[in-house]
Amino acid sequence: MSFAPDSTLVNVFEPSPNFGPRRSGYDVADMLILHYTGMESAASAIDWLTRPESSVSAHYLVDEAGQITQMVMEEKRAWHAGVSHWAGEEDINSCSIGIEIHNPGIELGYPDFPVPQIEAVTALCKDICFRLKIVPKRVLAHSDVAPTRKPDPGEKFPWHYLHRNGVGIWAPDVAIIDGAISDGPTSDGSVLTVGDRGEDVSLLQTRLKALGYRMDVSGEYCKLTEQVVTAFQRHWRRALVDGRADRSTFATLERVLALALGHRVT
Repeated sequence: MSFAPDSTLVNVFEPSPNFGPRRSGYDVADMLILHYTGMESAASAIDWLTRPESSVSAHYLVDEAGQITQMVMEEKRAWHAGVSHWAGEEDINSCSIGIEIHNPGIELGYPDFPVPQIEAVTALCKDICFRLKIVPKRVLAHSDVAPTRKPDPGEKFPWHYLHRNGVGIWAPDVAIIDGAISDGPTSDGSVLTVGDRGEDVSLLQTRLKALGYRMDVSGEYCKLTEQVVTAFQRHWRRALVDGRADRSTFATLERVLALALGHRVT
């Protein structure tokens, strides 16, 4: 059976059997999720994503040279996000398009993303967002929707470049002062970390939940809070990813949230 790719940017079509219909009410995707492959080569990733026994897939894969392979038609539900959540949505696969970006990942050395690859990813994201009318705040990392399980595409991924080209939201991060130790978000200038409790923690959790992360507002800086803060840092405060809420993390979160809510950031 032959297929016509959804995007004119596609170089190769390698159909995967791992897909199904989108859940009722999700005929058109309104979210775009970016991943890295975490495998040694793009070829091995495509092979795995198109094997029935893998039970995983994605709509697209972009290799280091910028070649774009489509594996699942956009109208179908690919199996890329796994157990994931965002803004109250629990079936991310039904409402999203998944793009795998080949990179061995954190466990295999995590090299920089080559320029031709990022240019191709950006062009593909722009094309998908334009055709499907996906708004910038719905372009997310796998680590955003699955912060307890996944780190991809990681802190080396240049979200700022995509934003300059009209994809996703981005706010300049607030500078880290004294290695993120002094002048923290709390009244005494400390940094929030696991074990802390109180109103400052509740405010942090409220802001993260408002952005879209699945988060209970408990007032306790628990392991989940640390994981969500880490995910936020990987996407929006990449200079230091340590799971602690210093002044830079908290202030950057305020900026990103304002943009997501449609407020002007100065």
